[in-house]
Amino acid sequence: MRFRPCIDLRGGRVVQIVGDTLSDAPGQNPEINFETERSSAVFAQLYREDGLSGGHVIALGPGNHEAAISALTAFPGGFHLGGGINLENAGVYLDAGASHVIVTSHVFSNGRVDEGRLKALVDRVGIHRLVLDLSCRKKEKQFMIVTDRWQKFTKVAISPETLEWLSHFCSEFLVHGVDVEGKMAGIQTALVELLGKHSPLPVTYAGGVRELADLDLVKDLGQGRVDATVGSALDIFGGKLPYGKVVEWHRSQERI
Repeated sequence: MRFRPCIDLRGGRVVQIVGDTLSDAPGQNPEINFETERSSAVFAQLYREDGLSGGHVIALGPGNHEAAISALTAFPGGFHLGGGINLENAGVYLDAGASHVIVTSHVFSNGRVDEGRLKALVDRVGIHRLVLDLSCRKKEKQFMIVTDRWQKFTKVAISPETLEWLSHFCSEFLVHGVDVEGKMAGIQTALVELLGKHSPLPVTYAGGVRELADLDLVKDLGQGRVDATVGSALDIFGGKLPYGKVVEWHRSQERI
């Protein structure tokens, strides 16, 4: 298990938000836990110095292209890039230094996976450089994949069958537990268990981590097969969990 770092961007700035408050609706601004004038490159360089590759840069809406490119340039090959990725722009970010691109909304139509679009992306990008974002919210006892700033429910549940099928189109999964994202109130244990038991690919879970014990819990529930992202809880993003302690924890896992 690894710690996967993140850089979330909104309006060109590095932020941390409460996930279920994100919306494109006019006049509805998300609840922001953290925002800084420090550039995305500053955080990317920090992760580079600490040898933390495989994290993700997520563009939350428009106005983030330059900040995304800046982060990728500061840590070539160090990040997956997600947020508004489609067939036309995927290559731009790969050429700029992203190791992978992360896709959700582009491959869904009318609440279901558009297999034609997905196959076209695979042809353009290659399975080995494509990550599917299966971020989800709980509905009627199932974890349903959500799109469009995590506000629109699809008709696709995260299940053993779904994970198996989609594993033929990508190299990794990224899963935000949107209901707890940014709330620092603990992880979604049932979701982590599901991913650890049934994901045939490497998978990164994000949402609710507040202390080192939560990383241990992800490791146990995910059977050591689920990596974790920590955002709002980190002191570098205004939280109380020391980033240095998380890096130490990560390195201790590498030695096991």
